[in-house]
Amino acid sequence: MQTLPTPRGTLTPKRPLADLTWLRVGGPADWLFQPADEADLCAFLAALDPTIPIFPMGVGSNLIVRDGGIRAVVVRLGRGFNGIEVQGDKVIAGAAALDAHVARKAAEAGRDLTFLRTIPGTIGGAVRMNAGCYGSYTADVLDEIRVVTRQGQAITLPKSDLHLAYRQSTLPDGWVITSATFTAPTGDPAALEARMLDQIAKRDASQPTKDRSAGSTFRNPVGHSSTGRADDTHDLKAWKVIDNAGMRGARIGGAQMSPMHSNFLINAGGATATDLEDLGEEVRKKVYEASGITLEWEIMRVGEPAAE
Repeated sequence: MQTLPTPRGTLTPKRPLADLTWLRVGGPADWLFQPADEADLCAFLAALDPTIPIFPMGVGSNLIVRDGGIRAVVVRLGRGFNGIEVQGDKVIAGAAALDAHVARKAAEAGRDLTFLRTIPGTIGGAVRMNAGCYGSYTADVLDEIRVVTRQGQAITLPKSDLHLAYRQSTLPDGWVITSATFTAPTGDPAALEARMLDQIAKRDASQPTKDRSAGSTFRNPVGHSSTGRADDTHDLKAWKVIDNAGMRGARIGGAQMSPMHSNFLINAGGATATDLEDLGEEVRKKVYEASGITLEWEIMRVGEPAAE
């Protein structure tokens, strides 16, 4: 295996990734790098052979790692990147901070980022994918991000440079978000807390939160504006077209479309990444046959299939 730079953080070869993803599937990364701090990340990437791919990974909440693993250095940010500060109307959060923690910390300070409370994952992923719910999107409140380029340079980018759209941004591959700054509207802390509790109750009543899933599997098949907002007058729901195709509860191996919410792909026990991806593709096929609609994956799928 190729020799890599020696960082101050932790660099682990052939690290299995299944235990780092919510679906609990996937093969090993060639290397898993957990940098000590931003300077460590910069130095490592600057010294790394530029032909070696970099894959930034959060808590694996919206991810299928294929059974053959990832031929790359997977960068996973930890404690040095999960701070949360509130300064006036600004909320500065490390990329490894959990979305739910940011929402709670902001609410305690009378700042409204409550839409983040029920979004699984970290701030880095929320920015990269313009995460949103309840009619609010990351793009609505984001000011700027701190990022380390593939060449190891730490720079600050305004929101406009990311071209945030529905579940996507134009951040280059291999760039690692380290923090984000938001402008959060004011709100009464007690009212914000009550709203978040209501959101959690509604989520738990309608989604399989106790099962191993990666959140919504497919994007809702509607047109969206450049800000990420849906045209609600023509809003179709992925779960509805999946139901219409008769795929609620469908299974392949240990993978299942949740009987509780048919747009949730779950590991019902012993699933492989291949089971999960094959079931997703079967759902896409059946939905197209039934309605002419082509569902797009919302879950990111990375890596290589297992060797034959």
